[in-house]
Amino acid sequence: MSTVRARQDPRPRPRVSRLFSRLDRQVFHTVAARHWRGADPLLPRLSHAADHGVLWLGTAAGIAALGRGARSRRAAVRGVASLALASAVINTIGKRSVRRARPLLDAVPVMRHLKRQPFTTSFPSGHAASAAAFATGVALESRGWGAVVAPVAASVAFSRIYTGVHYPSDVLAGAALGVGAAFAIRGIVPTRSQLPPPGRPHTDAPALPDGEGLVVVANRLAGSAESVAEVGRALPKAEVVECDPADLDEELEKAARRCRALGVHGGDGTINRAAAVAPAHGLPLAVFPGGTFNHFTYNLGIESVRDTCRALAGGDAVRVDLGRFTPGPLTPAGRAEHGHFLNTFSLGVYPELVRIRERWSPRIGDWSAGVLAAAKVLREGRPLEAAVESRHRPMWLLFAGNGAYQRVGPAPGNRQNLADGLLDVRVVHGGRFPGLRLLAAALAGPLSRSPVHAAQRLHRIRITGLAPGTPMAYDGEVTEAPPELTVDKAVAALTVYRPQALL
Repeated sequence: MSTVRARQDPRPRPRVSRLFSRLDRQVFHTVAARHWRGADPLLPRLSHAADHGVLWLGTAAGIAALGRGARSRRAAVRGVASLALASAVINTIGKRSVRRARPLLDAVPVMRHLKRQPFTTSFPSGHAASAAAFATGVALESRGWGAVVAPVAASVAFSRIYTGVHYPSDVLAGAALGVGAAFAIRGIVPTRSQLPPPGRPHTDAPALPDGEGLVVVANRLAGSAESVAEVGRALPKAEVVECDPADLDEELEKAARRCRALGVHGGDGTINRAAAVAPAHGLPLAVFPGGTFNHFTYNLGIESVRDTCRALAGGDAVRVDLGRFTPGPLTPAGRAEHGHFLNTFSLGVYPELVRIRERWSPRIGDWSAGVLAAAKVLREGRPLEAAVESRHRPMWLLFAGNGAYQRVGPAPGNRQNLADGLLDVRVVHGGRFPGLRLLAAALAGPLSRSPVHAAQRLHRIRITGLAPGTPMAYDGEVTEAPPELTVDKAVAALTVYRPQALL
């Protein structure tokens, strides 16, 4: 009896399969028989535009260019990464696993036919997978851009049925794979919403709802005029002073003498200079991101003018550490005091890379200049000779981060605590193939030790034996290093406005 039951159990499966196949074909023929006004000239072209991901790559470029702030750039990158994973899975596994023939085009009006009919198997739909992957990836990072992209993605997926090149089940399976690819990427590289809020001590600061008592010093060459104007509109009682970089220190000092809170608009280098002035006058700092990268504001959790305005309205602030290096740059009186950094301090190839990038970026743009600088430094650079904690060694890079960096993806990029009292120190040892050594250090993560590199979390580090003219970089600024340096931290020395709950 058991043998008979074993043979009878599978019998319903072919019937379910036939019913599903019949329903699949009925939907296909229903779509083929129905006429949608305006769809005939549009959907075939849209389907063709999505070939090889061209439509989505162009959309990603548009999001990055038109969007404001880091969130739009992250949405574009996440969308492309999700698309790449979905395409790889479809082309290597999906198409080869189920070799389903394409639908016959007899029932589809000729005007809907694609000029070039696909020759791969039908299941699953690669176009639907790419569309769903890109739209989901974008939406996971930015709901606003996701809402813009979703109708286009749905239209591309439907166009594959409308033009007769896929059955509905092919499209649904492809879309499911695309959504899965986007979530798989999120599992590897978390979205901003998944990251835990940085652990830092909260403190009170003056509540300035309309900016009364706030003076904002804006670097005229950082960010856009529209971003500075947005600060003025959002905080009508605040005083906004625009100045050139050469006058920044003087204007910050003037502002600090007549305000209840000091504001600064610009990139990491501009905020660095304000962060040295505010604690000296016992003032909280309000930061408005206006640079290319804005690493400090990103780790702080501020991405827009609106975020800072909400913190000012509620008097919400946090304390963060200030990285220091001694001796610092000379003061106008000729004294060498502390230099400060909010993000990173480095010696070796990176300062030279920054110097070359800054020289070329006005001519060819930031990203192109960065690629050129990296190639030139790796080809022509020489290891740095110095002694770290009295131990002499050749190094390609010495990096000290203000706070422990967490690895998000293959390289460090986020700090969960800006008041941990620690320096994230990483050294890439000298030797052949600097590019491979730097890559190995990035892939290994924040805590590792090998013949190629070493990483530790320390409270201070002493560096001696630096040759005259050795460049050093801090928060993107490059200057000449003194023969000896001590790098440490002023713990919780800076008060910065930050809303308690981020939107």
